[in-house]
Amino acid sequence: MKRIKVIIMGAAGRDFHNFNTVYRDNELYEVVAYTATQIPNIEGRKYPAELAGKLYPNGIPIFPESDLISLIKKHDIDEVIFAYSDVSHNYVMSKASQVMAAGADFKLLGAHPTMLKSKVPVIAVVAVRTGSGKSQTSRKVCKLLRDMGKRVVAIRHPMPYGDLVKQKVQRYQTLEDLIKFECTVEEMEEYEPHIVNGTIIYAGVDYEAILRQAEQEADVIVWDGGNNDMSFYKPDMTITVADPHRPGHETSYYPGAANISLADIIIINKVESATRENIDKVRSNIRSINPNALVIEAASPISVDDENLIRGKRVLVVEDGPTLTHGEMAYGAGVIAAQKFGAKQVIDPRPWVVNSIAETFAKYPKIGILLPAMGYGGKQIKDLETTINKVDCDTVIIGTPIDLRRIIKINKPSVRVRYELDEIAKPDLSELLSNFFKNYKG
Repeated sequence: MKRIKVIIMGAAGRDFHNFNTVYRDNELYEVVAYTATQIPNIEGRKYPAELAGKLYPNGIPIFPESDLISLIKKHDIDEVIFAYSDVSHNYVMSKASQVMAAGADFKLLGAHPTMLKSKVPVIAVVAVRTGSGKSQTSRKVCKLLRDMGKRVVAIRHPMPYGDLVKQKVQRYQTLEDLIKFECTVEEMEEYEPHIVNGTIIYAGVDYEAILRQAEQEADVIVWDGGNNDMSFYKPDMTITVADPHRPGHETSYYPGAANISLADIIIINKVESATRENIDKVRSNIRSINPNALVIEAASPISVDDENLIRGKRVLVVEDGPTLTHGEMAYGAGVIAAQKFGAKQVIDPRPWVVNSIAETFAKYPKIGILLPAMGYGGKQIKDLETTINKVDCDTVIIGTPIDLRRIIKINKPSVRVRYELDEIAKPDLSELLSNFFKNYKG
């Protein structure tokens, strides 16, 4: 029987998971290629034979997404599977139109066929958009569960940008593990806060293998989502974080709108810095999609280690990279800190950007006067360090989830911004998690 020829469109994450759960060892299909976008330098390699299964002894090549249409025509592709996140519904349908015009079917895989079943309870923390506040929410959930006496393991959405075979299953318990696995800045931003808080965290490529290992040391697993993707595991509770600074995105971005539909609890975050009009708009949109979800308002109050380094100063604001790039946020915690603590001026870094950082600004021109903390590999980390040190400013505000000073040398005064989740009404997460375990049947 002729196998169905498939290309999977991805960004080194959901694409590999979809393959592993639906296509690996499935003789109905032939996955001819992956295409890659969003993340620099992930194309031009292979999904290795060691992970691809018996049907792919040579592995599967990964091409830039710009080659998609020519690949469809060259290989007479039957189906193209869209498998990355944090894009608008218009973007998805634009890609669909291009694929269909080239002669292939365009498909999105459903949530349940790609969700693996755990032997222990799973609490999924997902979001409407990148930068909504998943990280502080998942940290809060992990802390509350530990306070309840539970053995907690966090499993993070994949960011496998290096050697995929070595990254099959990764377990992080100490900061030294970040060095052991040669983590990028983006990986450290997600893993380090969990480690510092005493939570073991797993990540990697093969999420079946990851789950089975994590289950051996967990009473409960917290799925810590990436971008606005859906959980890779079948959740017993889904917590979706919405952002009132981007009202309307909860109905218009893929697959964040699905996360609203899937949610048991929806947290409208950052209410301390959003307008009531935008908060109410998000709440109304949530009700139109999922009227049965419990909606909680929460703040993410910020603090800094020395506000005197900001007050009256000319500051460079460094923000989380993905939040500014494909997350499309015009500001983050660093900007809020600059405003709250009275900075004289936010300095535009663009006259000083170099190499790959300059390329990021060219690709995402709406970033504006903020500096995204891009660090997909050693060269880009060095470019980030060079750019920061060239900028003419009094103080560097570090608005990233990790302390950049641990991995780069900054030649001027700097201050780090911290933020945690703070629910402002009852019932709060502590009460909801307690009730969950009282009623959990397995």
